[in-house]
Amino acid sequence: MVVFVCYNFFMSKIRKLYYFDKKNMQEMISFLNNRDTYINRIMFNPLIPLHHLLPLRFKFLPESYVLKEKKEIKGLITVAPSRCPTRKMEIQRLFFEENAYDVAAELIQYVVSKYKAMGTASFIVKVDDYLPELLKLFVSKCGFSQISYEKLWKIPEVNYEYNKKDFRPFRNTDSPTVSALYNESLLPHFRPLLSKNAKEFKEVYFKGLSYFSEYKYVIINRKSKNIVCYISIQTSDNENFIVDIVQSSWVDIDIDAIIAFANDQIKKRISHYNLYIKTKKYTQLGEKYEQEFKSRNFECVQNQIVLTNSSAKIIKDPARSGRFTILSQFCGVSPLCKDL
Repeated sequence: MVVFVCYNFFMSKIRKLYYFDKKNMQEMISFLNNRDTYINRIMFNPLIPLHHLLPLRFKFLPESYVLKEKKEIKGLITVAPSRCPTRKMEIQRLFFEENAYDVAAELIQYVVSKYKAMGTASFIVKVDDYLPELLKLFVSKCGFSQISYEKLWKIPEVNYEYNKKDFRPFRNTDSPTVSALYNESLLPHFRPLLSKNAKEFKEVYFKGLSYFSEYKYVIINRKSKNIVCYISIQTSDNENFIVDIVQSSWVDIDIDAIIAFANDQIKKRISHYNLYIKTKKYTQLGEKYEQEFKSRNFECVQNQIVLTNSSAKIIKDPARSGRFTILSQFCGVSPLCKDL
């Protein structure tokens, strides 16, 4: 679908990103340290033209759109489906000329309208805390609400130990249990906004065609044989690996064992890498892990504000326990992380 918008007395157009845009996009995002990976794997995947034709429930790759004025690209937006795209889509990349917030607003409003018309229930986006004007744009012009925070902590070289018998690979049959574990880990007032069903944890059929790699495991209680923790190790560039854990607040987990296990799993695949661990302030143990990592002098390399435009609402007040502007996923840069 093509939309024409009257803009500063001449026509601007939002359309799909095509392969012949590659040269312009290389110039626009030349500052990215993973530019070539992003262009080749995400923006110009040869399957994208066919992927655009898929019904919403079958989508599994990111899709990108550009805003053009005359013959010049002024901005680009990339959206990616969750494993249940009818429930949630994520705005993962947004590029636009410096201070051209009207361009950014048009792109955001376009994709939100397009995918909601196809059946998506909500959008989520994560904005780095050093981009207050972009945050204001999402909230004031595009109808998003700020709900919480996520942080990435760089793990130094460590030599922890763990018991291999506690870990095993994730299976699709574990999805209902992991889904219940995840939903229970959320602070109660965020569950209407961020809960996930079992389908969102299952492996997709075309996993090898995805724009990122993910390795998933579970920790088993030796006595009860129940799953007590879910571990995801994800990378989009085979250099920066992010560990994300889901656990119940009722069970003590050895975080050092998880870090050691993750290190060993990555070393089987690659020798040189950076390892990070994610904390989520919207989970019951998010604050606890933040304080623990601070006490260990882990470096916080990214602080992102989580926003959503879901029709669901928080059910109570939070518990007391150069030239282009870029919105992006973590790509190896290290802006200062502010305490919130």
